[in-house]
Amino acid sequence: MSNRLFQGLIHQLRDTMDCIIGVVDSTGTIIACSELARIGTSNELVTMDLNDSRDTFVRDGYTYKAFGSHIKPDYAVFVEGADETAAKYANIMSVSLSSIKQYYDEKYDRNNFIKNVVLDNVLPGDIVVKARELHFAAEVTRVVFLIRVVATNDVSAYDVIQNLFPDKTKDFVFNISETDIVLVKEVKANVEPKDLEKLARSIADTLTGEFYTRVNVGIGTPTVGVKDLARSFKEAQTSLEVGKVFDTEKTIVSYDNLGIARLIYHLPTTLCETFLQEVFKKNSIESLDHETLFTIQKFFENSLNVSETSRKLFVHRNTLVYRLEKIKKLTGLDLREFDHAIIFKIALMVKKYLSSNPTKF
Repeated sequence: MSNRLFQGLIHQLRDTMDCIIGVVDSTGTIIACSELARIGTSNELVTMDLNDSRDTFVRDGYTYKAFGSHIKPDYAVFVEGADETAAKYANIMSVSLSSIKQYYDEKYDRNNFIKNVVLDNVLPGDIVVKARELHFAAEVTRVVFLIRVVATNDVSAYDVIQNLFPDKTKDFVFNISETDIVLVKEVKANVEPKDLEKLARSIADTLTGEFYTRVNVGIGTPTVGVKDLARSFKEAQTSLEVGKVFDTEKTIVSYDNLGIARLIYHLPTTLCETFLQEVFKKNSIESLDHETLFTIQKFFENSLNVSETSRKLFVHRNTLVYRLEKIKKLTGLDLREFDHAIIFKIALMVKKYLSSNPTKF
């Protein structure tokens, strides 16, 4: 549709400017031109110039001016000539076409509509009206995935994900920053959390295995209706933030499986500090050395089983009992007692949360 939009404006401007003018896309292919015979031709050198600069440049006697909403230019206008007049025409055309394209996207583009809904940029009362205008299937189940690029190899993760989900009527992909990509996926009404995690894992594995791009994926909860997509997106954001604090080794984090970490993450920091002071009345948690904390972690991983933990730590059972007694003396908590163990486990998570300098969005 953009091609027809651009061609309409080029047709109106061709007599006024009295020179060859047109538009190329990101591949250097002419998609609109005052000389119709040139539409469809391409120039690889123009593509290289576009990738190197968002500014005005000259190539083969034509002045180009890039424009678009993404990190790399989506399009460029071109004007016959390499003088100041051609540069001025190119600047005027780029502003005009960019404004028209933005207006068109806001009014007719479903992907842009979903992006604005997800980012909470549309009033609730306008969502239903706009969905009806776009003939958008509003009452279906969708879920938001937030894909955050951690390490890349000069590959566009956005393009890869778009190719993985080519059905533009059901799935929507868009950037919200240089590192964050949102996927709004239509799913079955009774979809299981494990199926969503499996899908997220396939995305991460594809990017890592084939393109050497490492990502973390946060998954919101499925929602019926467009209005709640913003909530699902915030949940996906929370999943990544909570995972960054409590499960640094996990690359796939689902809001449905955050457990007690979600509760702690939403607590005020002042309340968390008060809780730690209450738990560690004798000594602060800082009084426990690295070896002691490692012992505690293994003790929890082995379900408070002294024999199993000592075996995994390659220490004598009596040595482990001695360490547990030492912890009891320092903190007043006997980790062999279930209630004390729960308190201590939560306290460690609270401490980790406070150490992360939490920022809420």
